Amino acid sequence: QGQLVESGGGLVRAGGSLSLSCAASGYMFDTSAMGWFRQAPGKEREFVAGISWHGDADYGNSVKGRFTISRDSSNTIDLRMNSLKPEDTAIYYCVKKHYESAPTPQARDYSYWGQGTQVTVTS
Repeated sequence: QGQLVESGGGLVRAGGSLSLSCAASGYMFDTSAMGWFRQAPGKEREFVAGISWHGDADYGNSVKGRFTISRDSSNTIDLRMNSLKPEDTAIYYCVKKHYESAPTPQARDYSYWGQGTQVTVTS
C-alpha cells in the first residue's frame, strides 16, 4: 500500500521562507504527477503546485513567482516557499496521481493524498 510522507512546514514570519518535502513509496506508477494543495480554515482546497516526472511544473496563481516545486527523483518532491504571506497559512497536502504524468490543478485528478503539514505565517 502506498504512502506519501510529508516533512517541513512550521511557523515563519511574513517575508520568510520554508521548504516542504514529500516522499512517495509503494505506488504502482513512479512516474505519475505529484504536487501540493493547501486548505486554510473556512476556505476551499487550493492548488499550489504540481510537477511531472520530467520536471514540467505548474503553479497556482497566488504562488507564482514565490514558490518553486522540484522533483529530486521519481518519488520525491520539494516545495520551496519564499516571500511568505499570512494568507499562505494553511495545511499543505502532498498529492500524487495514479497514472497520468501531467500535473493539473483539479483536486479530483489526484488519487493519493498525504496527511498534511501545517504552515503558519505570522504578520
